[in-house]
Amino acid sequence: MATAIYNALNEQEKRQVRMYGCTEAQLRESIESSITFKFSGAAMIVASMMSDAQEMMAYGEPGERTIEDQRQLLNRAKWVLMTYIMKD
Repeated sequence: MATAIYNALNEQEKRQVRMYGCTEAQLRESIESSITFKFSGAAMIVASMMSDAQEMMAYGEPGERTIEDQRQLLNRAKWVLMTYIMKD
């Protein structure tokens, strides 16, 4: 995310970007507009995210950015679980 855009966010949105790599609104838009979500549901999105994290661990370049990307991807998967699957 560009610095100017990040600086224009409120504190809650900045926290979301640190956790997920994007805001929750951006994450929701991405999930709900995906073909996988529309045809296979949220559980398949989570499974795909977890597979992507595994691939990053197994084949990604070592370094801080990769670890941070993995952490954010797993946070996004947890968010999908809590928002779409475990909601009550």
